[in-house]
Amino acid sequence: MEADPRANPSPDVLQDVREPSLYSVILHNDEITTMDFVVEVLIKVFHKQPAEAAALMMDVHEKGSGIAGVYTYDIAVTKKGQSDRLSAEMGFPLRVTVREAD
Repeated sequence: MEADPRANPSPDVLQDVREPSLYSVILHNDEITTMDFVVEVLIKVFHKQPAEAAALMMDVHEKGSGIAGVYTYDIAVTKKGQSDRLSAEMGFPLRVTVREAD
C-alpha cells in the first residue's frame, strides 16, 4: 500500500503555499442613505452586533467612510454585491467599494 503524498508534502510544495490577499469592504457616506439603513446593512450583510454597527455607522457619517470588514477577495466582492442589491431594493445610493487591505 502506497502512502498518501498529501500526508507529508515535499518542502517545495510547502514553499508555494501563501496566505490569500485580504480586501477591505468600505462604506461611503452620502446625503440620502439613512443612518438606520447603514446599520441594517452592517447587521444583515456584515453580521455586526447592533452596538458595533451603530458605532461603525457613526464613523462613516463623521469621517466620510468606514471599513465594514476585511475578507478574501471572493468574500469581499460577495459582501459588496449583497450590499448593493439591498441598497437598490430600498432605493438608497449607498456606495460600497472593495480595495486591497493595507
